[in-house]
Amino acid sequence: MRPGRLGRLHGAAPLSHNDSMRICVLALCAGALAPASLPAADTVVVEQIVAKVNGDIITRSDLNRARREMEMNLRQRGLNPQQIADAMKQADKDILRDRIDNLLLIQRGKELDINVDAEVTKYLGGIQLENKIADPEKFQSWIREQTGMTYEDFKAEAKNSILTNRVIGQEVYSKVNIPKEEVAAFYEKNKKNFVRKERVFLRELLVSDAGKDAAGKAAAEKKAKDLVTRARRGERFTDLVRDNSDGQTAKQGGMLDPFEKGILRKDMEDMVWDRPRGYVTDPIRVDAGWLILRVEDHQKEGQAELGDVEGEIRERLAQQQVGPKMREYLTELRKNAFLEIRDDYSDTGAAPGQRTTWNDPAMLRAETVTKEEVAATARVKRLLYMLPIPGTSIMDSRKSSSK
Repeated sequence: MRPGRLGRLHGAAPLSHNDSMRICVLALCAGALAPASLPAADTVVVEQIVAKVNGDIITRSDLNRARREMEMNLRQRGLNPQQIADAMKQADKDILRDRIDNLLLIQRGKELDINVDAEVTKYLGGIQLENKIADPEKFQSWIREQTGMTYEDFKAEAKNSILTNRVIGQEVYSKVNIPKEEVAAFYEKNKKNFVRKERVFLRELLVSDAGKDAAGKAAAEKKAKDLVTRARRGERFTDLVRDNSDGQTAKQGGMLDPFEKGILRKDMEDMVWDRPRGYVTDPIRVDAGWLILRVEDHQKEGQAELGDVEGEIRERLAQQQVGPKMREYLTELRKNAFLEIRDDYSDTGAAPGQRTTWNDPAMLRAETVTKEEVAATARVKRLLYMLPIPGTSIMDSRKSSSK
């Protein structure tokens, strides 16, 4: 999975935690410095915290940004307006849940003392190298220009993304075990599903030039050609995809669903159909930019042997386990967390029975009492003071001695 989102290059970036805290501080300062005579009706809400997750917060802006990014991704996938509306209707229910999940995973990674600094450095170095920006200060300025984020926030987001992946791998995926007997049983039970038509398995890497001027389009073509050269020299194609692809499959290493004969565009099919595993095409011109394909496998027609489909079966069985196990794991993290959620928001991943009532400091009022109540309290205290402490006798109002 590619860590973080490279702003305008990799999608819109959500409001960082530091940005959220700064907004809240500014809002509090604005309230503290406002004239005492300002009418309540003139008060402007700069930001609203909708949930507290241990020491971190989720703001309404966080949720709005996440929603916009999700909608943008759906558009990029080519869905029509009705499909987008249907998908967003379901996604809206889970936006807060997903933000809470993310914060809990980041916090857990810190508790486990997982260090991903080397991976973050490698990731940032790859971006810097790819864009040929040797000067660190110029690179940081370039990040700000391309993403709209400070370099520090961009680096923090990349770190958090890598960290959550490590936590999921260590705490969930590593504990999923599929015995060989279970794989074999699945194969025998579903043997008819492994009668194959001839098909090819591909990975893709897309270098987008959408919205760029002539110089930008030329740069994108050059970048695509350079990536082909690097792939043919032996660099891991999945790494190149992770660090450079603008396609929707980047998080899956560029892996595409298998293609049967006649499904691919004719010129693409001719490029890959009879090629050996590992073959990398020249850049192919498509509407979105330049597409590079790599042949992962070419499956012949007929009944597939167990050895040929064992990995596929293991992955399928693992996915059946990982989904529920992931939700169980996140539920346990919730049980051990301090959560507060505003009444008009809901966490669809809430732990059963967990109290997440919102406590608003603005609703706390100073207790008022009458003079009579104060006097009565003082009399009670004096009476209690005159009562002997067990094991002692009162000599006067200041001294006591043991019996």
